[in-house]
Amino acid sequence: MTQHARLQPAPIPFIDVAAQRRALGTRVDEAVARVLGHCQFILGPEVQTLEKDLAAFCGASHAVTCASGTDALSLVLMAKGIGPGDAVICPSFTFCATAEVVALHRATPVFADIDEATYNISVESAAAAIAKAKQLGLKPRGIIPVDLFGLPADLDGIAALAKAEGMFVLDDAAQSYGATYKGKRLGTDGLATATATSFFPAKPLGCYGDGGAIFTDDAELVATLKSLRVHGHGSDKYDNVRIGLTSRLDTVQAAVLVEKLKIFADEILARDAVAERYAEGLADVVGVPVVPEGYSSVWAQYTIRIPAGTRDAFAAALKADGVPTAIYYPIPLHRQVAYKHYPSAGNGLPVSDKVAAEVISLPMHAYMDAPTQDRVIDSVRRAVKG
Repeated sequence: MTQHARLQPAPIPFIDVAAQRRALGTRVDEAVARVLGHCQFILGPEVQTLEKDLAAFCGASHAVTCASGTDALSLVLMAKGIGPGDAVICPSFTFCATAEVVALHRATPVFADIDEATYNISVESAAAAIAKAKQLGLKPRGIIPVDLFGLPADLDGIAALAKAEGMFVLDDAAQSYGATYKGKRLGTDGLATATATSFFPAKPLGCYGDGGAIFTDDAELVATLKSLRVHGHGSDKYDNVRIGLTSRLDTVQAAVLVEKLKIFADEILARDAVAERYAEGLADVVGVPVVPEGYSSVWAQYTIRIPAGTRDAFAAALKADGVPTAIYYPIPLHRQVAYKHYPSAGNGLPVSDKVAAEVISLPMHAYMDAPTQDRVIDSVRRAVKG
């Protein structure tokens, strides 16, 4: 082993799921053992417990779990009858699943630009996207704002636009369950027609596989969603009243999430403290995230901005220090091969293009201690100055 290799710093976890696992102690093992004991692996009692607990946590009348965050979006579009000739407005600066579900239902995603300060959909650009859809002879049916990196979108602005146009709002809260908008947790009754989230392991509230949930105050929508997630069943699973999916959250994952939800409020506070410390240590050298007055973030990612053209060298410098980084998202959807033929709001979406060239995310989780975070901060400052 060379001297250089011996001195190489130990890498820092980007998201430390193992630290959370240690913090939970034996609770998850015991919860899984209970499922193994009763053997109700599909829609067992832990699923009903989780749905009740999730709804109570965020202030929703109803929570419906499903197999993934992508399915959570898709099931709502299915319930709303989205199909050919319909347009659904989406931000371009997001993960592909937001638009993917629209395209899979043979409807048309129409891309809108984002607000440069928050990275979330611009209400003005969404309005322009609606106008573009009408110009193309499409029927604007819904808007899917995305609460990117854990920060809520401008839900009041989006709701007002949707109401004026007779559209529904499906809040893509895959990264933001637990965040608050004007004092209300996302998923709270009235903030959107429906709110979808993901329990992918890297999310702030993640399970040990795939999982998702939908929140709404619409009891009729709930009944349809519960039918759709089990092959469109009616009175029983052999009475099929609509075309559906197999999209159930399995009982083992529900058991894991029931235990994780018990510590989630404390983890949110810890993540916020990490974000505050990052801001104090980095605001003078990089662009740090903005949280508008009256909002809170769950910090699914801590995303900074650096000058375009410097990102590769910056990431390499941090990697040499054992500090991992990630880029969410390097190519906006309106530039992606699979999506670039879909229409966009008429200005070319310049903010999405600009931000995609400048963002880079730093390690973020609830179990990051101060010395580890100081190591990240020091590495960032050296990389910027060097």
